[in-house]
Amino acid sequence: MSTALPVRAPFDGDALLAWLAARAVPGVEEVDGCRYRRLLGPDVVLELELGRDRAVHHAGPVDAALALTAADEDPAAAGALLRADPALAPLLAARPGLRVPGAVDAAELAVRAVLGQQVSLAAARTLAGRLAVAHGTPRAGSGSPGALTHAFPTPSALAALDPATLPMPRSRGRTVVALAAALADGTLRLDPARPDATRAALLAIPGVGPWTADYVALRALRDRDAFPATDLVLCRTAQALGLPGDARGLLAHAERWRPYRAAAAQHLWAAAAAGTPAPR
Repeated sequence: MSTALPVRAPFDGDALLAWLAARAVPGVEEVDGCRYRRLLGPDVVLELELGRDRAVHHAGPVDAALALTAADEDPAAAGALLRADPALAPLLAARPGLRVPGAVDAAELAVRAVLGQQVSLAAARTLAGRLAVAHGTPRAGSGSPGALTHAFPTPSALAALDPATLPMPRSRGRTVVALAAALADGTLRLDPARPDATRAALLAIPGVGPWTADYVALRALRDRDAFPATDLVLCRTAQALGLPGDARGLLAHAERWRPYRAAAAQHLWAAAAAGTPAPR
């Protein structure tokens, strides 16, 4: 049975779908037309239909669908503050319903953030897909539509691996295994109610830097004020808009965007994806 999710308007489902498509892990996720599908386990498929001012839930846990679409986010409140910055005002006018995508599995998102360190989106997708096929759980049954073949590996499965066997630089492999071990044994809890403590715990893991911790906070913890100022795309886009193009300067400027810095980051990423504007 299909159910319309109670997303607050305006809701830019098209932009959310494009974001998910650009990051879809082969075998785990797919975007087909206006529908997003993914495995949440060997026999659980989440399916959403996304578009302008609509999000329709077709299958899978509703709470996962609500988390992914940031259904409870209020774009009007963020927009009212961010539009006061002349550099951001045109971005808000172009995409008033932009959402900061959530995550259906915080642990998976954290691992994928590490995989995405210092590599392109395409490379991160490929690496995550290889990890899923090699160490994830195969999909149960047969004859189901789409190309979903594996659920993403659990922290316990990744924690048991030898970093030397992973198809990535040795240091990053050690970080993946250490992160997974901390998640598996409860040393690290991705707790939305304690974003500062969670960020500190992430940074305590060797190989996890500020970008990774901030990105996890932004998406997995739903911290509306998280801001990955060291992100190269954010810095380049900010510079093209006449804002500081270095992490320290951008972070200082972003003080005026509190408590909606995550939304500001999403608008800068969206501007970059659409084609970075010429410098002023």
